[in-house]
Amino acid sequence: MSKRGTLGFGLCLAAALAATGCATKNYVRQEVAVERDARVEADNALAARIEALRADLDTLRSQYGARIVALEDGLLFALPVTFAYDDASVRPQAQPALRRFAAVAHKYYPSSTITIEGFADPAGSRAYNQQLSLRRAENVRRELAALGLRENPVRTVGYGEARQVYPGAMGGDPGAQANRRVVFVIENTGREGALAVNGGSSM
Repeated sequence: MSKRGTLGFGLCLAAALAATGCATKNYVRQEVAVERDARVEADNALAARIEALRADLDTLRSQYGARIVALEDGLLFALPVTFAYDDASVRPQAQPALRRFAAVAHKYYPSSTITIEGFADPAGSRAYNQQLSLRRAENVRRELAALGLRENPVRTVGYGEARQVYPGAMGGDPGAQANRRVVFVIENTGREGALAVNGGSSM
């Protein structure tokens, strides 16, 4: 091959390599842009979901007097679902709060495990109070199922007279009704649950 031919071949090869390099750089830029856009879209979707969840939790607080606490990997809901003395029946006035709770759990945590914890005031024996508190939790579980909360795995546990809101209050004593209650724990709510309760946009 002549010197001119060799030079021409070299120029062609250099041009081809340059074109390939430009194409590779353009491809990488496009992939990075696509990934960035997908991440921004996912972040925006999460932020919107957290805002919607926060609004629903605020409704539970303002309309139904719920206390909501972020746990390590879940949410605890203390709703005004209380019971008459020595009774496990779910009272009609508890229906609106239960209905709203069921809607929130179904909308945001359809596959999360829900634990219903039942409690009793200290009247009666420990064994009786444990059974009474479990019956209260079981009756609330059935009520939630009737309200449409059927997909979630739901556990019930009776804690008897443990964790009294008003220590020693029983029967007709002031505060005794708060000891006769159920509490709800939704497990595995992820970071959105904590963000919705505690505020902020990142963890």
